[in-house]
Amino acid sequence: MVTRRKFILKTGIGIGLAATKYAFGSVLSFKSSFISNRPLPEQRKFVSKAVETKITEVKNAISDPELAWLFENCFPNTLDTTVNHRFIDGRPDTFVITGDINAMWLRDSSAQVWPYLTFARDDKALQVMIAGVINRQVKCIHIDPYANAFLGRDDEISEWKSDITEMKPGIHERKWEIDSLCYPIRLSYGYWKATGDTSPFDAEWLKAMELIYKTFIEQQRKENRGPYSFKRTTAWQTDTVPGNGYGNPIKPVGLICSLFRPSDDATTFPFLIPSNFFASTSLLQLIEICDALNLESLGNSCRALSDEVRIALSKYATIKHPKYGEIYAYEVDGYGNQLMMDDSNVPSLLALPYLGCLEISDSTYQNTRNFLLSNDNPWFFRGTAASGIGSPHTLRDKIWPMTIIMQAMTSNDPAEIKNCLRMLKSTHAGTGFMHESFNKDNPNDYTRSWFAWANTLFGELILKTYHENPQLLI
Repeated sequence: MVTRRKFILKTGIGIGLAATKYAFGSVLSFKSSFISNRPLPEQRKFVSKAVETKITEVKNAISDPELAWLFENCFPNTLDTTVNHRFIDGRPDTFVITGDINAMWLRDSSAQVWPYLTFARDDKALQVMIAGVINRQVKCIHIDPYANAFLGRDDEISEWKSDITEMKPGIHERKWEIDSLCYPIRLSYGYWKATGDTSPFDAEWLKAMELIYKTFIEQQRKENRGPYSFKRTTAWQTDTVPGNGYGNPIKPVGLICSLFRPSDDATTFPFLIPSNFFASTSLLQLIEICDALNLESLGNSCRALSDEVRIALSKYATIKHPKYGEIYAYEVDGYGNQLMMDDSNVPSLLALPYLGCLEISDSTYQNTRNFLLSNDNPWFFRGTAASGIGSPHTLRDKIWPMTIIMQAMTSNDPAEIKNCLRMLKSTHAGTGFMHESFNKDNPNDYTRSWFAWANTLFGELILKTYHENPQLLI
């Protein structure tokens, strides 16, 4: 995530910087001949034989050479450039940076390796590497469950060390976001389902899961505001928290407070609806693991909390829109105030079916989706290059490829999916990679040349299309 505004890259030739540093090669040659834009084999951080085989298979099935080139570049980008894998005391440990920021987000690291899980059973080295991500995330949660991003070493100094919050060694940034604790559960669950392996779920993992539950309970704020607050000296309103660091007031109704969105921007109303859906779903996944491991106490506690959040969502998460009918609000406060919008990062309202929180056919979701992908959503932009959802994080008129990808991921309409693929293909600005955002009228005006999650997510979309709608790739 780009939380640091000074790191946002706004350039049409931003890949030139990456090309110099990461041996990605010449943009002009790629544009004309679509030569692989990946690092040289000897410079890749991690190589999976199973992933390489699938890349060749899928690339050969795509008739459009530019789309095939994008898939070849993007899908392995996490493995190629961000994975730092080793063993510590005999256990795998994998530190995954987000891309152009040398830090590990719990959210990004989970999402970056997620599409590779399907290959883990047949590729032991890949399985061990992903187990190392789980192990590293456990260590991070033990450092501080309220932190969103971590450093590779305790002796590194964060650029945000002066934030007015409880910074500890090993923390890069301490923005409390519900999804930061949901994603490690999702990765653990997905890993277990893909491999059948429970070796990462040791005593330290259990303590981390108990910390997640404890943090969720604290942030329901039934008795008090809890132990967490955050302030930053900044000119950006969304980079700090109102209410003396505790956020705007809420009425305790069973929902969980999140003072920041997945975009790392501060919430307006602390009950962030997509993240509460994600929390309830993640708790159900944790319950299933607990049942398999005979962890009855934690499982029962998580079941009660998941049920409570779902009941509160049914009471407070929706609003009657005069045009679209019943839709989900983005944020609420329990007093009746509701924010109608969506942000680009995941979890989002648009992404709820992708995360397993709702069925695509859910009528309220469909109403919400119609609103989100319309001009009635203040953060939906329609331009000459593309249309899609943006974010206050990147200001007006910037569309995130991630939302175009998520639009396709949550669609059963081949024509809509085809149009999303067309927009993604036509807005990479000749770089061969996805970006954080681009201007709706000028794809050469983009942010973040190296955003590994967006690249891998694009690859996940192509894989999904290959298996479910292969005719769209021919």
